[in-house]
Amino acid sequence: MSTNTKERIVDAGATLFRRQGYSATGVKQIVTEAEAPFSSLYHFFPQGKDELAAEIIRSSGQMFQQLVEFVFDSSPDILTGVQNCFAGAAETLRQTDYADACPIATVALEVASTNEPLRKATADVFESWIKSATERFVSAGVPESTARELAIGLIGALEGAFLLSRAARSTEPMDVAGAAAVATVQAALTRSA
Repeated sequence: MSTNTKERIVDAGATLFRRQGYSATGVKQIVTEAEAPFSSLYHFFPQGKDELAAEIIRSSGQMFQQLVEFVFDSSPDILTGVQNCFAGAAETLRQTDYADACPIATVALEVASTNEPLRKATADVFESWIKSATERFVSAGVPESTARELAIGLIGALEGAFLLSRAARSTEPMDVAGAAAVATVQAALTRSA
């Protein structure tokens, strides 16, 4: 756990949002989990929970993007990278007893129609992920227009698989989505060759 109070609040909020969603998470619960004085939340986030949530969305999005980029960049090829992303997600679900999924999607599902600043924050994170995946597909030889479509499909499959896996308490949806994503990328590579 971080010794910096602000970081502890952000980390605790991210964990709670990921596990139980935005609406079900209260500010008292966040500061209790962070072992921080209640007043510190408003010291660091004067606009309260929405301001904290926007920071959590952006920082969590960046952290997850760096993790996925590392998985892709340390894999011997793009197909292995795609496969490893889904395998890593499945392992995270198993290790956390299906409690941890994507904090961005969890919040996006709740706020897309009710909170424009948070909807925008989630949209910005997803766009950043799409650009990152697009760059990796282009580097692997896929035309840019197809690469962007692949990136959107990959993220959509991953997010949907998180949802289905959590509901089923099984990694079968993640495994199936991963295999389908690998096949889709393989087909795009074959067409591009």
